[in-house]
Amino acid sequence: MELPFTPEQFIELFKSYNQSVYPMQIVFYLLGTTVIILSIKKFINVDSIINIILSFLWLWMVIVYHLIYFTQINKAAYLFGGIFILQGLLFFYQGVLNNKLSYKFHFNKFGWTGALLILFALAIYPFSGYIFGHVYPASPTFGLPCPTTIFTFGVLVWFDKKLPVTILIIPFLWSIIGFLAALKLGVYEDTGLLVAGILGTLMIVLRSEKSKLFYSLK
Repeated sequence: MELPFTPEQFIELFKSYNQSVYPMQIVFYLLGTTVIILSIKKFINVDSIINIILSFLWLWMVIVYHLIYFTQINKAAYLFGGIFILQGLLFFYQGVLNNKLSYKFHFNKFGWTGALLILFALAIYPFSGYIFGHVYPASPTFGLPCPTTIFTFGVLVWFDKKLPVTILIIPFLWSIIGFLAALKLGVYEDTGLLVAGILGTLMIVLRSEKSKLFYSLK
């Protein structure tokens, strides 16, 4: 299937976005760091704060990236925006209102896998993008769909109570859709997106089978 825009238009979109929203990129890194700290050092209401941050990130991608920028070159962005709205609302509903999403870093293979995915999203992803010729501001930054989805998988691997399966569906689907599109566009750093979708989901399922934490919503 042919994409309705060129790789050059896609990269130029990142440049326009990054220049317009600066210094929000710094804010996003501060929010990501906050999530990491709160997942390591737990205290009262910490999970609500984490889920508010995750909800904000997904809703930002809808309102600012998909609707304001991506629609300029691809009308399918309206559909993607609707899906991302749903994910943002799921984090808020399940994690803040229902208090069903809890996270905790543990010194085991699940904790380190989540940490690796988060490290990839925040540091390795932009570095690999630089290697492939995507230099800021003409590069996908944290706060945009692909690195943010990788970050989300890293946090979800740290889940600490029963996890609704619905919270995984959209990130997993985007890991496939985003990777296939990025491959056509030469954004090879998004190979990490597919790896995060498969590895993150696998680790969550394995941990769920072991701890009986995973469940489906009726």
